[in-house]
Amino acid sequence: MSDSTRSVNAIRALAIDATEAAGSGHPGMPMGTAAVGYSLFRHIMHHNPKNPNWWNRDRYIQSAGHGSMLIYSLLHLSGYALSMDELRHHRQWGSITPGHPELHLTPGVEMTTGPLGQGLATSVGFALAEAHLAAVYNKPDFELFNYHTYVIASDGDMMEGVTAEAGSLAAHWGLGKLIVLYDDNLITLDAAADVSMTEDVLARYNAYGWHTSRVADGNDVDAIIKAVDEAKAVSDKPSLIAVRTIIGFGATGQGSSKVHGSALGEKGAKEAKDNLNIDWPAFSVPDDVKADYAEIMKAGSEAEANWNKLFEAYKAEYPDLASQLERIMSGEVPAGLETDMPVFAPGSAMATRNASGKAINFFGPRVPELVGGSADLSGSTKTTMDKESIFQKDNPAGRNVFFGVREHAMAAIVNGMTISGLRGYAGTFLMFADYLRPSLRLAALMDTPSLYVFTHDSIGVGGDGPTHQPIASVMSLRVIPNLLVFRPADANETMQAWAFALKHSHGPVAFILSRQDLPNLNVPAGSVEKGAYILADSEGAPEALLIGTGSEVQWCLEAKAKLDADGIPTRVVSMPSMELFDKQDQSYRETILPDFVKARVAIEAGATLGWYKYVGLEGAVIGIDKFGASADGDKVMEEYGISASNLVKTVKGLIKRQG
Repeated sequence: MSDSTRSVNAIRALAIDATEAAGSGHPGMPMGTAAVGYSLFRHIMHHNPKNPNWWNRDRYIQSAGHGSMLIYSLLHLSGYALSMDELRHHRQWGSITPGHPELHLTPGVEMTTGPLGQGLATSVGFALAEAHLAAVYNKPDFELFNYHTYVIASDGDMMEGVTAEAGSLAAHWGLGKLIVLYDDNLITLDAAADVSMTEDVLARYNAYGWHTSRVADGNDVDAIIKAVDEAKAVSDKPSLIAVRTIIGFGATGQGSSKVHGSALGEKGAKEAKDNLNIDWPAFSVPDDVKADYAEIMKAGSEAEANWNKLFEAYKAEYPDLASQLERIMSGEVPAGLETDMPVFAPGSAMATRNASGKAINFFGPRVPELVGGSADLSGSTKTTMDKESIFQKDNPAGRNVFFGVREHAMAAIVNGMTISGLRGYAGTFLMFADYLRPSLRLAALMDTPSLYVFTHDSIGVGGDGPTHQPIASVMSLRVIPNLLVFRPADANETMQAWAFALKHSHGPVAFILSRQDLPNLNVPAGSVEKGAYILADSEGAPEALLIGTGSEVQWCLEAKAKLDADGIPTRVVSMPSMELFDKQDQSYRETILPDFVKARVAIEAGATLGWYKYVGLEGAVIGIDKFGASADGDKVMEEYGISASNLVKTVKGLIKRQG
């Protein structure tokens, strides 16, 4: 066997060994695409295993995350900090080799993959970020950013709708440094691929505007390298290379779905190794194979060393840009972020979507890495930076991104942008949060601080009717772990929420914003960061507590005035973020919601689920647990009991019952 064949088979051997040790897993994909992975890591990509965070490294995204032993084998063999012992504990408690690759867990993994389509779609954000960073920071003789994003994608990735959305955008933007290698093995989990998929995938991507090509033999390393070289030469189009592979190559059941999602078994593993002439012990690597892969470390170290010299010269020539770039890539927030932050006087009124637009335009010049836009709703979501241009094929320095009506791809792309060092944001109506939920959930799982602007937040939308009136959306977002949700009551809370979000580096943030004008309130500085605060208190100890968010806080204040006048001292608590409030210590939470007050009413124009942890079984929740209706927004609110009068009635009923 040639050195390259043994090096390729070393990947297959580790995939067999690890899935056998785990007793489960997906050996078929790694065995089928081993030569593709080897070609990328050994001969094509510029990367340094000693530093997985080198800014100018090529990115490798394994969209087919179920075949995780491909990337784990490649990382181990290439010299990343992934020990053989970790491969032995694939899919086990406490290991850093889980069933699907996870960002921040395994050195060298660029993003969490597994939900099909996510890797390919998110890779468009990686490529967008490279284009933008290069346009802004590269200078003559100083090419700081010049990397490619490589993806291995499966039939399942090609079937998912999010990849169609993202593929269309990638071509429109001319992201020529995005190269996708399609594992065209003719097999899906259920059966042969042609049972459910007979389209010409390359013709579809060619129609989008991609460069497309084929490699007839997925074991032909030279042909794979040649195809990638040709793709790299097409600088104005993303590339899709269909590589004909054989799933489970070498196994007795190769070429069938039988080898997709389960270990080969002791007999099957031995047969596969015999067929492949793998004659070395399990969980070992022959010396000649080690020597071959060692070239990766050597080349990568040299490449980064040369780049470091370039950056040192850049720092001398462009010190301000270099300093800004170092801050951005470290994730630090610029100094003076909140200096002179606008404050909106009580007595005025503004929709919180408009306040969010003002926040974006206030913070935008201070946070140059802030880049984003909307799914064809920028005029409604107020997500445009007024003094910035549009990101386009001929203007990659633009900071306003027009995603078109592609909510899911928008969210995935924003995740890729944010992982790459930008601060990406996405905007759409709250009702369409479900269209992008898988990408938002993945941002939370990856601890990625993407920003989501959701406007038109309730039945207050009015005449558009129940199709556009979110009911369950806010609470359904709150149940996603590591997602921070803000539903501000006015422009001041909105501004504070944006300031907090830009300083928040662990996990995504969702802003839930009104279409209708809301009265501006007297919000003390620093109130929002606690999640909840006393907006208006009683004289003496309160007998009733009103808790509200968003547009309903105004009704709490109106109800308080009536209750106070009727001799019921009432406290109003604004709770823009449940998550932040729940993180406060017990003493603060008790200060805001004292145990001795049992007459508690929470009000929110949405699902009541979740509010009872604040009002208790003796309290009440005014909300909506059915679909909305088409009418004037104020009328719909009134008919659904979202009003000050209903608050007063409910409080008095509680006091009577509890008395």
